[in-house]
Amino acid sequence: MGGTPGERGRRSVRRTSLGRCAWSLVAAMLRWASACKSLHGALNPCRPSSSRMPKALRSSSVSDRGDAESRPLPLSYKLLDGEAALPAIVLLHGLFGSKTNFNSIAKALAQQTGRRVLTVDARNHGDSPHSPDVSYEAMSQDLQHLLPQLGLAPCVLVGHSMGGKTAMLLALQRPELVDRLIPVDISPVAHTSLSHFSTYVAAMKAVDIPDGLPRSCARKLADEQLSGVVQNLAVRQFLLTNLVEVDGRFGWRVNLDALAQHMDKVLTFPQRQESYSGPTLFLIGGDSAFVQPSHHPEMKRLFPRAQMQTVPNAGHWVHADRPQDFVAAVRGFLT
Repeated sequence: MGGTPGERGRRSVRRTSLGRCAWSLVAAMLRWASACKSLHGALNPCRPSSSRMPKALRSSSVSDRGDAESRPLPLSYKLLDGEAALPAIVLLHGLFGSKTNFNSIAKALAQQTGRRVLTVDARNHGDSPHSPDVSYEAMSQDLQHLLPQLGLAPCVLVGHSMGGKTAMLLALQRPELVDRLIPVDISPVAHTSLSHFSTYVAAMKAVDIPDGLPRSCARKLADEQLSGVVQNLAVRQFLLTNLVEVDGRFGWRVNLDALAQHMDKVLTFPQRQESYSGPTLFLIGGDSAFVQPSHHPEMKRLFPRAQMQTVPNAGHWVHADRPQDFVAAVRGFLT
């Protein structure tokens, strides 16, 4: 029953790690209680401060005024150098993601193609500002402002999931900015059946971490709280990339409030009549159900030169599941 020495050792390490976190949590709660008592007296009830969104993260948000929604936001980005004569590759992440999702992919593409490669944080994600407007029209407008500013138009636009819908809309609205288009495991239709995304937002909003915990313990506590709703470990680890510390407080850098209020806009796709006549590659995960045969007519209507390529043994996050195959598919489409 005790297991092998290695198993007993691993259990001992886990118990030690969890014990340290438990004591850290107790210490944080004691510090909170002491502070509350000294400030308000023993009879004044006090609750631990929630770290769902530290002020330092909220301060970068655009105000809720209607005129703010129509302005492009200054997106956070990283640009890898390459041959200026070749169209740059622009990588757009999906919902809950950030530009760091493509770090290794961007480096590989820059090295293997010699092109400039841009990774971008969408509004309400990563290090980009927050806004109550989560529409694809707004996200497309942000890129319409950024790409010419950086001298990257026309470019090869590669977008995963939410980023793929942004890329498709941009190509339809401003085809002169897009040399080639690669939507990754997404199609230009509504995906309203994906209610688990709203469940993820609700679970993240419910996470509560007392101030003063070490980062490792805060992450363990958040993971434990998420696990009741998000059973998949890989998905939890992906969501936890959004957990950040600001001045000793932990919160989410993704704008959960805006996503919770407007998830329907993220799951749909704007109705368009025009088409994009440039080369288009729909890169589809072989184990994913996001792109269905019933979507093909709309894909062909809006993108008449579209090709479809399936990446075997890849789920929705094609670039994470099969990075070498992903890079090879992008390279093959460029030649």
